[in-house]
Amino acid sequence: MTHLDPPGGHGRPAVPSANAAEALARCVSVEPAKFAAAHWGHTPLLSRAAELPNASGFADLLSPADADELLSRRGLRTPFLRVAKDGQLVPAARWTGGGGAGAEIGDQVLDERILEQYASGATLVLQGLHRIWPPLVDFARDLGLALNQPLQINAYLTPAGSQGFATHYDTHDVFVLQVDGRKHWRIHPPVLPDPLEKQPWGGRADEVGATAQGQAALDVVLAPGDALYLPRGWLHSAQAQDASSLHLTVGIRALTRYALVEELLALAAEDQRLRASLPFGTDVADPDAIEPELTETVEALRDWLLRADPGAVAARLRQRAWPAARPAPIRPLAQADAVAALDADSRVTLRPGLRWQLVPHGSDSVALRLFDRTITLPGDCEAAARVLLSGAVTRVGDLPGLPDDADRVTLTRRLLREAVLVPA
Repeated sequence: MTHLDPPGGHGRPAVPSANAAEALARCVSVEPAKFAAAHWGHTPLLSRAAELPNASGFADLLSPADADELLSRRGLRTPFLRVAKDGQLVPAARWTGGGGAGAEIGDQVLDERILEQYASGATLVLQGLHRIWPPLVDFARDLGLALNQPLQINAYLTPAGSQGFATHYDTHDVFVLQVDGRKHWRIHPPVLPDPLEKQPWGGRADEVGATAQGQAALDVVLAPGDALYLPRGWLHSAQAQDASSLHLTVGIRALTRYALVEELLALAAEDQRLRASLPFGTDVADPDAIEPELTETVEALRDWLLRADPGAVAARLRQRAWPAARPAPIRPLAQADAVAALDADSRVTLRPGLRWQLVPHGSDSVALRLFDRTITLPGDCEAAARVLLSGAVTRVGDLPGLPDDADRVTLTRRLLREAVLVPA
């Protein structure tokens, strides 16, 4: 986590490391190596505004005025908004409706009903902002590269004195970035360390409630510009103070060792011993009948696991992880114009945040693996493709390994159309 690996062949995006480093530095007051060793996945970290590099706080990412615009002028629909009051979600039918003439959609956010909910003490949760609000689109991409993990970003708007949710835990790590107002946070140790997504807090509500009655591990008020890191599983509750509060929650959807187990078991279907039927007439409710089958199955699984191919596991994890973190947006109309006007003097660069692998494919071609598809290119394009994928700004006529400018333009035009490259 102290740096980004160099681009090329291993699926790491070729973007300036400074962008990613700056995004992480906005969230933690310690060096990346110390954060990785002492806090990541282990313990909370409170970072006060004075300890962080951006003196203006986080209002550049999403201000209260920005939130008002989203709620009133952007045609927001569910599930990009949730409303919570007294620890419960308010049914969407109470604050959504039709969009009027020409927008016959029944679940658009109605600003007058949102006013009613907010004025009565409800918390507004703007969801998926890493997909719809430009500053957060860029911030999520950069921070995701620093952590090498997919992210989601929500915003919580809480009226003065209100608490949106009861004490609970999340099944993913979070950064809390206080934008406006002050919020009182009480943090308790986990009742279930490192919970998986299929182990939500509701299944342990009694344990959570009992632990929340004890002494807090961290009892703090976040002011504008403060940041808080919470590993998954740590219990927390938050209450706005004497004025309304706006904070961002960055959810880190990290893969776990259990994900490795899931992919190993999926691949284990290739083993005939593990596909075998249980003996005819086996009483599956009888432990004595199951015991010898379990013993043989465990032995077969152990033998298979010792032969497991890391490359096959990595390929399945790539298919799971890469689509969860989109690269930078492109402008379709401008991109189409760039394709039409392309010549040897044009300059292009890699789409920021794009993950890729370039691998051999057959005897005379290479495969460019992307987050959503694989592109096959002639083998003699490999040297030029690697230059284009390096992340540097490249003049089309300077590409190596191809006989003439016509071939260089053809390759570049293909990668522009596939949204691999963008005009520089």
